[in-house]
Amino acid sequence: MMTTTENQVILVDGSDNALAAMPKLKAHEEGALHRAVSVIIMNSRNEMLLQQRAYTKYHSSGLWSNTACSHPCPGESAHRAATRRLQEEMGITCRLKKVFDFTYRAQFANGLTEHEFDHVFFGRYDGDPMINPVEVHDFKWMPVQDILNGLRANPQTYTVWFRIMMEQIANRPELFSGR
Repeated sequence: MMTTTENQVILVDGSDNALAAMPKLKAHEEGALHRAVSVIIMNSRNEMLLQQRAYTKYHSSGLWSNTACSHPCPGESAHRAATRRLQEEMGITCRLKKVFDFTYRAQFANGLTEHEFDHVFFGRYDGDPMINPVEVHDFKWMPVQDILNGLRANPQTYTVWFRIMMEQIANRPELFSGR
């Protein structure tokens, strides 16, 4: 059973200063700027682990995205939330390092709006995940260049935030060079 704080997001200003907590669905209904985390996992072959979001998700269901993503709970650091969700969604535990952040706003056909200050974390892991079917429908390992080609050819099959993230990754390959 989820606690009250797990159903809430942290509202922030444009500099990621915490302002208040709000129920997650209400924040998405109102398009309120809130803190988020995204995790990118690469293996020793420099392939990225993608997840296909479960078809039961209330937005972006069935779309391909980064390895894991979520929102920190009130009182939880972004790093802790990224570590927690990587384990909950993909069954993976590994060292994570924050590599960049970005803000975006996207409206969905169902009337919800994602307006997030997203902290992006990077880690390395070899082996296949043990996916949580409530969160993830499928997974695949792909070279970054193949992902970039897929984003150009079929952007509608990927989440909005992942498309934005990959633009930054394409311009900063040193982030994932294995150092």
